[in-house]
Amino acid sequence: MLSVSDAEAIILNLVQPLHNQRDTEVVDLLADNRILASPVTSNLDFPHWDNSAMDGYAVRYEDVQHCSEEAPAVLEIIEEIPAGYQPQRTIKLGQAARIFTGAVMPAGGDTVVMQEKTRLEDNRVFILTAPKLQEFVRHKASYYQAGTELLPAGIVLNAPEIAVLAAAQCTQLRVCRKLRVAIFSTGNELVTPDKPLQPGQIVDSNQYAIASLVRQTGAEVLMLGIVKDDPEILKQVISQAIANADIIISSGGVSVGDYDYVEQILNSLSAKIHIRSVGMKPGKPLTFATFPNQNCLYFGLPGNPAAVLVTFWRFVQPAMKKMSGLADNWLSFVKARSHEELRSDGKRETYLWGKLHLVDGFYHFHVAGGSHSSGNLINLAQTNALAILPVGKTLISPGEEVQVLQVG
Repeated sequence: MLSVSDAEAIILNLVQPLHNQRDTEVVDLLADNRILASPVTSNLDFPHWDNSAMDGYAVRYEDVQHCSEEAPAVLEIIEEIPAGYQPQRTIKLGQAARIFTGAVMPAGGDTVVMQEKTRLEDNRVFILTAPKLQEFVRHKASYYQAGTELLPAGIVLNAPEIAVLAAAQCTQLRVCRKLRVAIFSTGNELVTPDKPLQPGQIVDSNQYAIASLVRQTGAEVLMLGIVKDDPEILKQVISQAIANADIIISSGGVSVGDYDYVEQILNSLSAKIHIRSVGMKPGKPLTFATFPNQNCLYFGLPGNPAAVLVTFWRFVQPAMKKMSGLADNWLSFVKARSHEELRSDGKRETYLWGKLHLVDGFYHFHVAGGSHSSGNLINLAQTNALAILPVGKTLISPGEEVQVLQVG
């Protein structure tokens, strides 16, 4: 039985990110939640030109550097410069131009005086307070210089990144293709949510939970349904998944029961099984395998629903993030103060689910009420974090710090 850290290292070391040409595609700007496959540069400077950061007056600093309310500088207004207008005049000694936020600075002007520090009389402006040199001037290329890297590869494109790309007129983006993830559940006792339950049957919630989590990462889901405990049928399904998916995720059938066939089928398909069990609670029966000459990963998750979610968050999600081309941030751990007492038997690394809140700069963890059994799915609803009690740690007292994995 491997430790959690050893299992994580094995998985992430074997994951190969999508980065070569055949694993990318070109998309337009509406590329939300896609991962950038190559760095982006622009031929535009930001700002594109020197411009005003304030409504006011463009002036020469030497004309206004010593003025005050008692001894204002009096300047002739020679031009009005709204945003989107190309200045036509050069500011000379004793002159100023009315200018608006975002407008191009005129030649000769090096400073902007905000209008609140001025008084207007006909075509003259009285500067009542001496500004700083180059005050309220946004200089060309001070945010970004054309030809340099604008955005790096391996980042998720969300609203801020899309805005930057749009402003830079980068309309065609090379992104990593979406992962294809095949999902199925195993067990003769399972039925779909739309079927009436017979004695001894269980609704298959795992497949729907996994599909939702997979979609949240931006991957495509291949739903293969419920597979009965029949070795031949299981082999056909897994073979089909290998041919069509980057990652295969099954739930159930990876323990040591008489009807748990997954390992023998993986062996028959020449798979290399790297992990069979992990020292964690919940989630001990976890299988991880690779296939020869196939860039395909197999995750056999436990059958109990809470264990499925915990093992997905802990191992599958970071593997998917790395494989999809994301450069980093595969897992997000924080330190939090526990509001309640947290207990474990100390024999295995233990995960307790609950809610994480940020209050006055500090994270606070509230453990979910009720049983933390691997079979209890109900109190997982509306949780967003897993508190982690390491091996040998049996108690976290209220107010004590605990390591927390952010999920969801």
